[in-house]
Amino acid sequence: MIKNLPLSFEFFPPKTADGLEQLAVQHALLAPYQPRFFSITYGAGGTTRDRTHQLVLQFHNKAGISAVPHLSCIGDTAPSLKALLDSYQAAGIDRIVALRGDLPQNVEDVAHEFHYANELVAFIKTHYGDSFKIIVAAYPEVHPEAGCARQDLINFKRKVDAGATAAITQYFFNSDAYADFLNRCHQHGISIPIYPGIMPITNHDRLLRFSQRCGAEIPRWIEQRLLDYRHDPASLRSFGTDVVVQLCEKLIALGAPGFHFYILNQAQPTLAILERLGVKAMAMQVERN
Repeated sequence: MIKNLPLSFEFFPPKTADGLEQLAVQHALLAPYQPRFFSITYGAGGTTRDRTHQLVLQFHNKAGISAVPHLSCIGDTAPSLKALLDSYQAAGIDRIVALRGDLPQNVEDVAHEFHYANELVAFIKTHYGDSFKIIVAAYPEVHPEAGCARQDLINFKRKVDAGATAAITQYFFNSDAYADFLNRCHQHGISIPIYPGIMPITNHDRLLRFSQRCGAEIPRWIEQRLLDYRHDPASLRSFGTDVVVQLCEKLIALGAPGFHFYILNQAQPTLAILERLGVKAMAMQVERN
């Protein structure tokens, strides 16, 4: 059971007013589980900068729960990043998810002042000291652009040495990969908490597309079972819940400090997982506008 372990949930900024309304509903469904925070993603090259900023301010302290902005540095400049960080500091935001980010497609003449996430971490520490807790990304199955696992771990340690205080992993379905990653981190003197990123399984094609892009491995036995249920959404969701619940139970046994759920703006799959794990929602006072 994970009822005493910290949770966090990740949203992405919707593009429409209807999407924003629906996201508020999802937030209300998840808030009773008292996560440490809701994080809000940041599009490639800052393509969702304004929507991310607005959503963070909208959700921060809603139902008493913090909102945490993602921030990527590729394609941005020091002055614009500092202006954004200043606004978050003024709003009482005390955590940042600091990422390298990806270059947006078909965009030319973007800024190249920052190249790697450790540079963004160092920038935040230089200008804000300990005002922000800095969360970075980790890759138990190795970053898809890394030359090898050893180099990937060196890159991760650079972020930690620059001032990162915690990490969230890319999602994975092999608990051995997480165990091996923790062991290698320990051998290299890395002691920050590393929270497993958990991806609910709800759609075969989407999961395959995401996994190919981010380098997450779908074990063959899982992929074959998903193919069996490709035209049976209810059975696919049930099987997916079984897989993720079993993964979480293994990660608890390995000493995971908590879980970060990639919600994909749909609360129900994660709620089904939490229920199976014995996590109870807390009664909360209904907010009135």
